Amino acid sequence: MSNIIPLSDLKIGKTGIIKEVNCENIKRRLFDLGFIPNTSITPIFKSIFNDPCAYSVRNIIIALRKSDSDQILVFTK
Repeated sequence: MSNIIPLSDLKIGKTGIIKEVNCENIKRRLFDLGFIPNTSITPIFKSIFNDPCAYSVRNIIIALRKSDSDQILVFTK
């Protein structure tokens, strides 16, 4: 059974599938970088205060603020 959680709640090393991106202020930029629905994404590093966090998506590493990753929903197993 799949759960839908915010990307910021995904544990380091665990892979999720992007369901939707609700970051209106940077949505277009995230789409350009590969943050599109049905794409695998994995958190690979969190800073001391969990802000920002680095994610691996489509063979690139992108750091996002927690406020933005809170607005991206992912499926988990």
